[in-house]
Amino acid sequence: MEIAQSLQQVKSSYIREILAAACDKNVISLAGGLPDESTFPIELMKPMLNSLATMPEVFQYGSTAGYQPLLDHLRSVYELKDSHQIMITTGSQQGLDLIARAYINPGESVVMEAPSYLGAMQVFGLVQANLLTVSQTEFGPNLAELEQCFAQHKPKMFYAVPDFHNPTGVCWTLETRQKVAELCLQYQVTFIEDAPYRELRFEGEALPMVSTFCPDQSIVLRSFSKIASPGLRIGVVTGKQSLIEPLIKIKQGADLHSSVPMQALLLGLLQHDGFEAHIDSIRSLYKNRYETLYRELKCQLPSHCRIQSVDGGMFIWVTLPECDTFELAKQLLANGVAVVPSPVFYPEQDQSTAALRLNFTNANPEELTEAVKRLAQGLTAFI
Repeated sequence: MEIAQSLQQVKSSYIREILAAACDKNVISLAGGLPDESTFPIELMKPMLNSLATMPEVFQYGSTAGYQPLLDHLRSVYELKDSHQIMITTGSQQGLDLIARAYINPGESVVMEAPSYLGAMQVFGLVQANLLTVSQTEFGPNLAELEQCFAQHKPKMFYAVPDFHNPTGVCWTLETRQKVAELCLQYQVTFIEDAPYRELRFEGEALPMVSTFCPDQSIVLRSFSKIASPGLRIGVVTGKQSLIEPLIKIKQGADLHSSVPMQALLLGLLQHDGFEAHIDSIRSLYKNRYETLYRELKCQLPSHCRIQSVDGGMFIWVTLPECDTFELAKQLLANGVAVVPSPVFYPEQDQSTAALRLNFTNANPEELTEAVKRLAQGLTAFI
């Protein structure tokens, strides 16, 4: 049986392929966006894990929107307007998929930054969206390009990761956030704010979300994979009720609802007295690892490589002289270090700049130091 045309056009994930190769015990992986397993708050979850045995109701079918006690808790934490709705998804990736399926017809335009999150490009590719891109600066998207794109193409939505962007780590400035919201309102473009790394800030003060400035024309995706556990597979989508209701209809047909026991387990974790300290410990751990990787890169990489500093998140973006980054990544893998080359983060790979995405959260300082040594040796030999 022939697969659908939309799927034929979607390329397999390079990152998944390289992660499989990086399982070799002799390879240090800087390729994936994996949280460190030592940060999983299993001890904090134990009280609720034990309580689940006395809660048979959570093992029954549940509401598509989510487990009501969890919804009530999150509505309070996020300070949602009465006119806004909240829905639990099976990871925030499902939320993105539901948005694409609910709102994008084949050929309709979606704007993204370039480079951008690979998973988003795959989701929009499956619904055969017309992907438009704007370049990124150190402050966020190029605003002149963005306005020209909005005015010329009249896209349906603008998808972005304003806090510690994947793959570059860029965090949008306050001025950029306000201007993007202003442009979305002016040109009637819905803003899709993906915020999986927002809690991972380890320097500076948190900035308002972009959706704060255009609350009725935005949909927000949040994730608990980075601060709790990816295996829980719990994400959250919020927005104006009229924007969320179509997503609930599609989710009902997709999986009825996300796991209710896992939602109850998450609620117990979020309400635990030790949860804030847990978040602080993650930030401290990742800050230390970031500082190790950044320091070693600055010390060991050739001077013609540009290392972009970050204030949080999980990634460092290293810009290189023009070269075949796929071949470079292959050579580096043979040298015992796994990285992700820049073209996989562009809808049109031939438009990419030469760069590598490096993850610092899932390797200890000794491994990071050795990884940079191997990376520097490989770069010197290749470039």
